[in-house]
Amino acid sequence: MPKPPLHHLFHPDHAAHYASVLGQGMEHLLTHLAGVRGPATGASPADAAARVAAVDLEQPLAGTDAVLAEMSQLWLDDAVWFHEPSYAAHLNCPVVVPALLAELFVASVNSSLDTFDQSVGGTFIERRLVEWTAQRIGFGEGADGVFTSGGSQSNLQGLLLARDRHAQVPAERLRILASAESHFSVQKSARLLGLGEESVISVPTDARHRMDPAALEASLAACAAVGLRPMAIVATAGTTDFGAIDPLPAIADLARVYDAWLHVDAAYGGGLLVSPTRRHLLAGIDRADSVTVDFHKTFFQPVSSSAIIVRDAATLAPATWHADYLNPRGTTMPNQVDKSLQTTRRFDALKLWLTLRTMGPELLGEYVDAVIDLAAQTYAAAHDTCDLQFAAAPELSTLVFRYVPCGVELDEPALAALNTAIRTALYESGKAMVAATTVDGVAHLKLTLLNPMATLGDIVGVLDLVRETGEALVRRSPHAVPTHRNADLTGSVA
Repeated sequence: MPKPPLHHLFHPDHAAHYASVLGQGMEHLLTHLAGVRGPATGASPADAAARVAAVDLEQPLAGTDAVLAEMSQLWLDDAVWFHEPSYAAHLNCPVVVPALLAELFVASVNSSLDTFDQSVGGTFIERRLVEWTAQRIGFGEGADGVFTSGGSQSNLQGLLLARDRHAQVPAERLRILASAESHFSVQKSARLLGLGEESVISVPTDARHRMDPAALEASLAACAAVGLRPMAIVATAGTTDFGAIDPLPAIADLARVYDAWLHVDAAYGGGLLVSPTRRHLLAGIDRADSVTVDFHKTFFQPVSSSAIIVRDAATLAPATWHADYLNPRGTTMPNQVDKSLQTTRRFDALKLWLTLRTMGPELLGEYVDAVIDLAAQTYAAAHDTCDLQFAAAPELSTLVFRYVPCGVELDEPALAALNTAIRTALYESGKAMVAATTVDGVAHLKLTLLNPMATLGDIVGVLDLVRETGEALVRRSPHAVPTHRNADLTGSVA
């Protein structure tokens, strides 16, 4: 039987083909990028689904140009662009060029970071970055960690390590304490660990949406009084909605008193580790047992790039499983799979490595400071207006607010419908994207600012669009807010 055509494989013999295809792709992308005029086109789920469903995957296309054209029709033409200043929805950052350069090598060489004999130098690049991050946190020489797919996986692994400390305690007696504003992955992790969502105790927050240490102490004492075991406390350094940073020193004191594992979810606030002016906001993070850091949020890296960092390397043991074909017991090889919930794993650490070697941490920190400053400036410029009600002053780079028309009385359901309709109308227009959330059960909108290139004028312009859209909707139907074709674009995700 003759061999099939092999020129599609990445190989020295096919270097010219590789260069040609990537050159076509680069030209296609840059041509498209030059024509981007907003964060989205407003395509509906039905339209997007229909285009993809119509493709016959059994029949390949003739040539790279045809493939790129189809890709654009199915995805790129309607892609959401996080570099656009009027994108202010979720925790998606524009990405830095050194990390994109790394992606070329990560994808092409295709190293797998599970074992040394699949990655060699990559193993030590990742280990050095874990060490660097641990030092920034304030951990000592015994610290360790591993890169993960994102904050949810990092949080899961942190709670797995906490669970292992109480392996002999029945699951129904274990409790995880987290603030009412913590990330949903805490409850999801409890379910995956077999503890059930009911094992998570929601601790009230203060006026700044931070965990209340007095309420935490009361919850811990109540657990102890009825024979429940506080397995872990999850403190958040940068909540999804408000960017709130829990009072880490006070929480660490209580974790020590009750012998509870302290996990700090710094997926959002982790960028403060490189801030030239705001590192002090993370005071006390060095007392954690484990920390989540998402480099693909406030370190401006492409998805995915996250890590879990632990104070004591020995505590990573629950993630270890030995397989004779991969990482047999007794091997002296430095295998990263011994620390990871994943087996095959991309060399995502290279993105952060090239970023640090090109830009340095201080410049990254200046980017972080820029978006936090922008949120404060926007709040100062807009919070006194009659038709925008802000739920709180910004802590990091998010602003939670709602549109309330001046001089028009609407009940709460009508206001909720109006703000949902505003968000949908903005998406459909392609001019701006904002997120949605609820505060004490009340519907709000949210700006998430992670673009260092955005200006105060850009973000005030987004708020002006919110107001103009709201005014138009009220004028059109003051007592019944119209339903839009994408009205299911609700909710807030990290």
